[in-house]
Amino acid sequence: MDKILDQDLVGEYLKGDEESLEILIKRYLTRVYNFILSIVCDKEIANDITQDVFVKAWKNIKRFKKNKNFKTWLYTIARNTSIDYMRKKKYLNFSELENDDNENILETIKSEELLPDEIFEIKNLSEILQNVVNDLPEKYKTVLLLYYKNDLTLEEISKILKKPLNTVKSQHRRALILLKNSLNNKKQ
Repeated sequence: MDKILDQDLVGEYLKGDEESLEILIKRYLTRVYNFILSIVCDKEIANDITQDVFVKAWKNIKRFKKNKNFKTWLYTIARNTSIDYMRKKKYLNFSELENDDNENILETIKSEELLPDEIFEIKNLSEILQNVVNDLPEKYKTVLLLYYKNDLTLEEISKILKKPLNTVKSQHRRALILLKNSLNNKKQ
């Protein structure tokens, strides 16, 4: 099912194929939820906002332009809905990229052959990286999150953030430089 293009699924849904919409939702539900969770840092709120995002997408799917990228369109809705929620609640906690309840690198490791000291080292590195990312300015964290956690291209990120592509590229480069410098400072 993943081989079917998003735009084709939208077209099929608009022709009356309900299953096409279900495929799109399954394809993006977890990714959109994780993206929203990284912004609001609260699982219950992220669940509510994710639901709102997919309802908005469903209500507005007829307006989706087939020559556009569906993933970019959906992430733009997710970002805007999250920001709208935070503005309404006057809750702008951008200082954290993830909270303590989020998955860390240990949960993604499938090998059972790791030794306890290796597990500790990985967990320790993950926490250090998370802390360094948390200290980055919001514009850099957002670019890193969208690029590395949500597998979006820099061009897609530029459309979501409504910034020129070169600005997003610069922010990505600058974020990596800041990360590298911060990690080097932590080693000393």
